[in-house]
Amino acid sequence: MGQVHVMDHPLIQHKIGILRNKNTGSKEFREIVEELAMLMSFEATRDLALQDIEVETPVATTKAKAIAGKKLGIVPILRAGLGMVDGMLRLVPAAKVGHVGLYRDPETLQPVEYYCKLPYDAPERDIFVLDPMLATGGSAVAAIQFIKDRGVQRIRFLCLIAAPEGVKRLQEAHPDVEIYVAALDEKLNEHGYIVPGLGDAGDRLYGTK
Repeated sequence: MGQVHVMDHPLIQHKIGILRNKNTGSKEFREIVEELAMLMSFEATRDLALQDIEVETPVATTKAKAIAGKKLGIVPILRAGLGMVDGMLRLVPAAKVGHVGLYRDPETLQPVEYYCKLPYDAPERDIFVLDPMLATGGSAVAAIQFIKDRGVQRIRFLCLIAAPEGVKRLQEAHPDVEIYVAALDEKLNEHGYIVPGLGDAGDRLYGTK
C-alpha cells in the first residue's frame, strides 16, 4: 500500500491556514500554493540518490555530492494542478513538465481523458503528479492510470489537502504510489467537498466561480 506522508512542518501548516481562510484573495492564494509546492517538493525528493563528485573550491579540491543522474518529471492535473508547477520548478528546474486533463462523463460519471502530453522520456523519469485537492480520488486515480498507460512506473502524488476517502481510493487503485499531503482533513460532505477544506482550489486560484 502506498505510504501517506503528512507534512507537519510549521511553515507548511501556517500557509495551509492562510489558504483555508475564505478571505484570502486569488493573488495571495496563488502565491501560497506555489510556496507550498516548493516546500513539499523539498520533502518529496528527500530520498533521491546521490553520487560522489570532485570539485575545486577557491581554496582546495574536495569531494562533494550530486544527484545521481535521476531524471524528474512534473505532471499537473489540469487545471488546479498548474498552480503547483512553478513552486516545484524553483527547486528542481531541470525537471520536465507534462500535463494531463480529464473530465467526468455526465452519463457514466467516469473520468475521460481529453489531454495527456508527457515528456518523451517519461518512462525513464520519476514523475510527480500534482493536484491541490484529493477529494473522492476519482481524478487522481484516473490521471495516474493514464500516465501508467504510457509506460511510467515511478510515480508520486502531491496534494495540499486530502480527504480520507480519497486517500483510501488512491491507495487501493495504485498501491505503488506514495502520497504526500500537507493536511489530511476530516471527511467529504454530501457534495463531494473536503471538510473543512478550502473550497474549490481551481476557482480560488483563478478567480472563477
